[in-house]
Amino acid sequence: MSRRGARGADSRGRVLVARLDDAGDVLLTGPAVRAVRTLAGEVVFLAGPNGRAAAELLPGVDRVIEWRAPWIDHTPPPVTEGQVADLVGRLRGIDEAVILTSFHQSALPLALLLRLAGVRRITAISNDYPGSLLDVRHVVDESVDVPEAERMLAVARAAGFELPPGDDGKLAVQDPLPDMSRVIGHVLHAGADAGKGTYVVVHPGTSAPARTWPAERHRQAVRELAEDGHRVVVTGSESDLTAYVAGDDAADLGGVTTFAELAAVIERASVLVAGNTGPAHLAAAVGTPVVSLFAPVVPAARWAPYGVPAVLLGDQQAPCRNSRARTCPVPGHPCLSQVTSEQVVKAVRELTQ
Repeated sequence: MSRRGARGADSRGRVLVARLDDAGDVLLTGPAVRAVRTLAGEVVFLAGPNGRAAAELLPGVDRVIEWRAPWIDHTPPPVTEGQVADLVGRLRGIDEAVILTSFHQSALPLALLLRLAGVRRITAISNDYPGSLLDVRHVVDESVDVPEAERMLAVARAAGFELPPGDDGKLAVQDPLPDMSRVIGHVLHAGADAGKGTYVVVHPGTSAPARTWPAERHRQAVRELAEDGHRVVVTGSESDLTAYVAGDDAADLGGVTTFAELAAVIERASVLVAGNTGPAHLAAAVGTPVVSLFAPVVPAARWAPYGVPAVLLGDQQAPCRNSRARTCPVPGHPCLSQVTSEQVVKAVRELTQ
């Protein structure tokens, strides 16, 4: 997809799109970014450290500014005058901003800093009174679960940006992705036979313990997938975890791929098995079906893999439902611990037939 947007008299100038949390959240901004691209002379993406690599993969983004937001980051830094001044200085020259937030986040702290940087027009969702901080205040009914990608696209539309003709509004990443065919062929001992759709990716890690299926279940699922005739590749940043899950039954790519390389590995897979974590949204962005081990701490209607075939596993009515917990508040982690490896193998079969 092209990065090119409006130029000349019709351009809205340098437009900032902000999403300050994790990689999956950033990937879900993709349709909104492409809408902004249609009228912006330049699109600048403001991302947190956990989202930068994803922002750099989005079609339509010209450059990325990284900043750790004290009101959003999971390990928030203290607020200091120097930290704030640094961001304000880096934001100077922005003409307009579209702030994208989840339903439990506030856009107003960033809106204040954007005003200090001289940004003339700011759009965001705000159920709180924004005063002079916002020019376009988009109000939504937060009791209605809307897919996050659509929720953020609605903010861009409120700002006056629409998807270009022919854009299906799904998630996407820039082409070309890194060529991982040799790496995959090597680790699978498959040579040229390791083409698209010839293996399953299992990604056991998540950014929050409450969203994690037990490691021993992952390991058992890998074994049973191999017994069912699938080649399996295990991915993730935690190499000890991926080595344990892969065992002697799968190829282990733990700790050796960049985010773009991970996208390429998932793009060539027949199915991804993962929790509610960034790679599940990465799979959606490259068109790979997902077996989603989904803990209901946030609603699946908002956060399930968007726009691709998916099988959702996990008790969506468990007591942790909608708690937004990062550590499971219920003894025994029942929402996911009751999911069996047999169910995962069955779901993979369903998605590959």
